[in-house]
Amino acid sequence: MNNITKSLRHEISQAEWEVRVELAACYRLLAHFGLSDLSYNHLSARVPGFPDLFLVKPTHFFFEEVTASSLLKFDFLGNPYQDSPPNRGGAHIIHGGILQARPDLNVVFHTHSPANAGVSAQKHGLLMLSQHAMPFFNRIAYHDFGGFEFNEDQRAPIIHSLGSFNYAILRNHGVLVCGQNIPQTFVDYHYLETACKIQINALAGNAEFSIIDATVCEKAAMQYQTIDPNRHGGKDWPASLRLLERHYPDYRT
Repeated sequence: MNNITKSLRHEISQAEWEVRVELAACYRLLAHFGLSDLSYNHLSARVPGFPDLFLVKPTHFFFEEVTASSLLKFDFLGNPYQDSPPNRGGAHIIHGGILQARPDLNVVFHTHSPANAGVSAQKHGLLMLSQHAMPFFNRIAYHDFGGFEFNEDQRAPIIHSLGSFNYAILRNHGVLVCGQNIPQTFVDYHYLETACKIQINALAGNAEFSIIDATVCEKAAMQYQTIDPNRHGGKDWPASLRLLERHYPDYRT
């Protein structure tokens, strides 16, 4: 379907290539940190200069296989812009739907890890148990499970549930983390995933737990926005790329 040995570097714009490299980096980083649900879950990004097109991994790829050149390009109707089948299923319904409805967003991460799917199954949702949860205080949407996202009629409910938020817990399913650029979306995703892991651990065995006061939560949520005023991944993104250069340099081919 897609020749991953052929580099697209000189066939596309510099801006698109840079987005491809960043998006491939995120796939590899999440694989490195243990995210694996076989060939499921997707990370997507809008194509610079072409707001009605987006990039996503081939549906049969594991995260650890993705390279900059292997990412596929589709429009919001699922039509391919390379020699590949049309885009159908979750990538089309969720990613295409959100990017079409929200022109303020350029990036969508959707995963269902054991930790975030576990929190999504808890009636109270994400609890303010840790500093990693602070960025999402009163800033996360919830969407009720309506079956596998295979059908067009499931686009509108997800878009409605997300509203103007950038983050969502899909109940009994997983999470959405959206953003304006790839580096910051990756960092935001790390915080939400870690908050979910902490919550699962804290609630294990029905242990007593402490909820952070709402006033403190709001203060900390505002503080999070100042950690990196440019909102472009801060010091963590360059360090993450250095990790990839040491272990998986082929991600940028």
